[in-house]
Amino acid sequence: MLEQAAAIRGGELSPVELARHYLERIARLNDTVGAYVTVTPERALDDARRAERRLAAGGVLPPLLGVPVPVKDLTPVAGVRFTSGSAVFAERVAESGTHVVELLQAAGTVLLGKTNTPEFGLPAYTEGRVAPPARSPYDTGRIAGGSSGGSAAAVAAGLAPAAHGSDGGGSIRIPASCCGVVGLKPSRGRVSPAPNGDVTGLAVHGPIARNVRDVAALLDVMAGPVPGDPVPLAASGTPFLEWCDREPRRLRIGRWARPDVAGVGVDPVVLAAYERTSALLAGLGHEVVEVEQPLGPGDHGAFDPVWEVMALMAPVPERREGELMPLTRWLRERGRAASGERFALALAAMQGVGRKFAAAVASFDAVLTPTLAQLPPAVGALRDDADPEADFAAQYAFTPFTGAWNIAGLPSVSLPVEWTDDGLPVGMMLGAAHGAEGPLLALAAQVEAAAPWRDRRPPVW
Repeated sequence: MLEQAAAIRGGELSPVELARHYLERIARLNDTVGAYVTVTPERALDDARRAERRLAAGGVLPPLLGVPVPVKDLTPVAGVRFTSGSAVFAERVAESGTHVVELLQAAGTVLLGKTNTPEFGLPAYTEGRVAPPARSPYDTGRIAGGSSGGSAAAVAAGLAPAAHGSDGGGSIRIPASCCGVVGLKPSRGRVSPAPNGDVTGLAVHGPIARNVRDVAALLDVMAGPVPGDPVPLAASGTPFLEWCDREPRRLRIGRWARPDVAGVGVDPVVLAAYERTSALLAGLGHEVVEVEQPLGPGDHGAFDPVWEVMALMAPVPERREGELMPLTRWLRERGRAASGERFALALAAMQGVGRKFAAAVASFDAVLTPTLAQLPPAVGALRDDADPEADFAAQYAFTPFTGAWNIAGLPSVSLPVEWTDDGLPVGMMLGAAHGAEGPLLALAAQVEAAAPWRDRRPPVW
């Protein structure tokens, strides 16, 4: 992404040529990987021509002028189809956009389209009725993860240099791990949810790209509070991209690989990758400390009633409830059964869990865990339309490490540090204290320099 931005500013690359390049790749490969639910070729070429005129006019240029960055289809873009991953809204066109989309536009990005997402972003896989499943470009028989599965698949398959995502329980980091790219969930308040947003504080917009520097540069564009934000976080004094050029001092890094969900195990292949990543960090001069998992088996349960009520936020007409996915209907039914008292108590309990987790993280400069407990499963393996409760439990077993960072509102990043002998990516997750994206990105950039992955290409490339 940054290389493309520099080539455009230097006159070596035409924004229109670049847009056409990606549109051609999307036309050729999207049916294979399921990255886009809506492609906007006319809008993309209009944006690219506008970038060329801006370039010709000279003066101060926006940082990502002419660079394509698609938007996840949970986030509206005015005048563009907006399905939220649901057949109920298959023909809806957004009347207005969001603050983060305005920032992407102001940065000069080109909109190639809207990326695939499961219905209302609820599952950890991207399989719905609006578009074909999003698949990992490294093995198209396996899932791309969710709910930003289309964004991660697009970046991994070379259908975009970087992409917008959002994360309410792992939805950026899960697909980043499945697709072998970098995905950052920022701190709560780092990226404004305006004009609406998630009232629980779980979900946040964030960047997905092939390398750490591109993720940092995209976060620089997306970050910033809006007056009235429920958790405003002041702008970083140093651009996040500059942090990537800083050599970290010797850090104290905690680590754990025991899930906080009872009865859940971790694949031995994932554990071996985790041990090698721990050794890599120690070899870089950091102190790596074994830590007991800070949350107990019951703590994660505080998340469930909140997620169930969140499933009700989509305004589905009562007559069309039957068109929703079985998992969505199950979650919404449970959400409706929750009283106001139960929801308030669940929010209070979740905040208590978040404080407990944040206190444990605060003892360290960073924390290492696997991103996922398992390798990406086959498409359809997690989804269980006949038994949504089993579906939800299978997702928990797959993603026991990601949700706590949303509960506490802390930043974390999935890095494609490790790969299986068969060429599957195995993401490792680094997290830090609230507001510490800068030092976290400095560490991530150091890890990437020590174990570079940016030249890897999936078979579909």
